[in-house]
Amino acid sequence: MTGRTPTPDASAAGPVRDDAVARAAGAMFLVGTLAAVSGLIADYPIYGGQAVRYAVAAALLLAAARLLRLPFVRPTRRETLLLTALSLTGLVLFNVCVIEATRHAGPALVGTVLATVPLALALLGGRRPAPRVVAGAAVVAAGAAVATGLGSGDLPALLWSLGALACEMSFSLLAVPLLPRLGAVRVSAYTTALAVPLLLVIGGFAEGTGMLRAPTLPEALGLGYLSVVVTTIAFFLWYSALPRLGADVAGLFAGLIPVGAITTGVVLGVGTPSGPDLAGAALVVAGIVIGLHGSGARRRRGARTRPGRRRRVRERADTPA
Repeated sequence: MTGRTPTPDASAAGPVRDDAVARAAGAMFLVGTLAAVSGLIADYPIYGGQAVRYAVAAALLLAAARLLRLPFVRPTRRETLLLTALSLTGLVLFNVCVIEATRHAGPALVGTVLATVPLALALLGGRRPAPRVVAGAAVVAAGAAVATGLGSGDLPALLWSLGALACEMSFSLLAVPLLPRLGAVRVSAYTTALAVPLLLVIGGFAEGTGMLRAPTLPEALGLGYLSVVVTTIAFFLWYSALPRLGADVAGLFAGLIPVGAITTGVVLGVGTPSGPDLAGAALVVAGIVIGLHGSGARRRRGARTRPGRRRRVRERADTPA
């Protein structure tokens, strides 16, 4: 295995590719819905709440692996290092960066910086991106920035936001070499389980003994939603789509995060979209269409390069025993 993004193969065409597109879109849309429920856990200790969230998600994912009768696969030393790095950066430090950034500025600045994720993944996804993919990523990034709103903040806020951007990219890029052998369920389960002790250590220093307490009913509902929907389901959807689409194409769907936030806010009656919100959402959709169209030629070329071997590797990763 290498750190390169696998080239989509023949199985990524037609219905299978459409399924991967739907999974990637659904994953990022669900991640966006967390903004609408964040108010439910606003008073719960931050790091303790994240530790609870990932502990519940890890338990659900491990139970799913057992129900699916997925055989246990022991990670190699290299895979263990990658899983640890993925958990530390993509889960734990990402939360730390976002938390610290919002203490210096509003969430708009963080959202605006994270809006560049599609462009960054298109440029750094492990292979030379098609021009239309880069163009689509730029349109998606612009639309997400418009939907989020240009924020203001000081230098520490910008640095923490850039840290969150790097961690968000590692969430995808570090998973690429792990997914062919371990599969989406195992990668999701292992990384969420590893995040729990890391968050407890950080929370012990930052929040002390009060980092864990019995939640109120609204807090329990909020933590449950984050655990089941935003973590368990969204992680699985994302990691099952990533190797089929490649990080550069899958990254386009990160632009749906603010769209998910806007939609959920309307449904729950906690926010009405403004003109910039709707304009940004339209740009995101347009950018995704441009990027997916640009990936078509590369997908067709990839369909002629050793499809059988890559398909068998993926099937072994998540095939029940």
